[in-house]
Amino acid sequence: MSLVVHKYGGTSMGSVERIKNVAKRVAKWHRAGYQMVVVPSAMSGETNRLLALAKEVDGNASLRELDMIASTGEQVSVGLLVIALQAEGVDAISFCGWQVPIRTDDSYTKARITSIDDKRVRDELAKGKVVVITGFQGVTDDGHITTLGRGGSDTQAVAVAAAMKADECLIYTDVDAVYTTDPRVEPDARPLKTVTFEEMLEMASLGSKILQIRSVEFAGKYKVPTRVLTSFSDPMIPIAEEASSGTLISFEEDENVEQAVISGIAFNRDEAKVSVLGVPDKPGIAYAILGPVAKANIDVDMIIQNAGVGGTTDFSFTVHRNELQKTLDVLKNDVQPAIHAKEVTGDPKVAKVSVVGIGMRSHVGIAALMFETLSKEGINIQMISTSEIKISVVIDDKYMELAVRALHRAFELDKAAA
Repeated sequence: MSLVVHKYGGTSMGSVERIKNVAKRVAKWHRAGYQMVVVPSAMSGETNRLLALAKEVDGNASLRELDMIASTGEQVSVGLLVIALQAEGVDAISFCGWQVPIRTDDSYTKARITSIDDKRVRDELAKGKVVVITGFQGVTDDGHITTLGRGGSDTQAVAVAAAMKADECLIYTDVDAVYTTDPRVEPDARPLKTVTFEEMLEMASLGSKILQIRSVEFAGKYKVPTRVLTSFSDPMIPIAEEASSGTLISFEEDENVEQAVISGIAFNRDEAKVSVLGVPDKPGIAYAILGPVAKANIDVDMIIQNAGVGGTTDFSFTVHRNELQKTLDVLKNDVQPAIHAKEVTGDPKVAKVSVVGIGMRSHVGIAALMFETLSKEGINIQMISTSEIKISVVIDDKYMELAVRALHRAFELDKAAA
């Protein structure tokens, strides 16, 4: 009997009517003979509402207590979904992350999964039940509830699929596929039938909101076949049709890779640029700057170092916009006095735009075309970062949408694949 994991996002669970539709879809798969594990998110907007309440009480609340509060949104979702499944005549049971248990480290609000004990879940599946597990949350070895960060339900679903060696993990969202770029920015964006794990990992890391990056890492590491599709189709659509819809994240490069130079344009509005100016140009200076930032649990993205004058250099990097002030505080209080930097600055009005494609491995001139396209639009590049299958630039955020549309046209992503 095939085992599949379904994950449903907040919009899919956004109302009682939508939860009933999810139940109908899951019941359809269950009646067709599949063993079903379902991982739903909290209802749309619920996590934000809960955290806003905490902020009203104290803007500096402990991270442990924030996790205790935020985790309740998913607990409501699993209970409602099981009730809806039972109304459909399906035997189902819900579990919180700590009941499975899904073990994590103790990095509250952004915990990482360390192990999953699937015995309890398998016991219930063997009884013919649908098992519904809270997304987004786990438990430490000491019994403290943790959450996995924004988008953590994706990660949890893929991790459960990996632990249980599921045949496939289906991620149901409010979009019907992975697109060449966000259709809200570029109306001519096209859905992709397949995308490689490498490309999806880059797109997730570069700002694509379709999947959370850690979920793609899990899928790639444990080779979990993963499909992105919509929950807003008819829940009674034939399974054969549904199972071939959306975008399959594949392990193998498409045999026509020579023609697929670029698969998509990714962008991130949530970037902030930090610069440490006039620092000594000597070994160890990068660690002296980024070490304290890392200890503050702040993720750093793009990094550049420019040769300065008089034995000094300028050091710039990007962080999430929400962590800009925290980063500046660390640098000004701990780093600047220690290394005698001239100045520390922050710019929240930047964005990152990237071109992604495994075809870049076998084609030249990608960077030249990208830079030429941005130049023609009068867009100045502040930072550049590259890997084997992507090129990213940091630009002024007011030009982001213009850049995405121009690059989409330049790489002919509006045209159907040959």
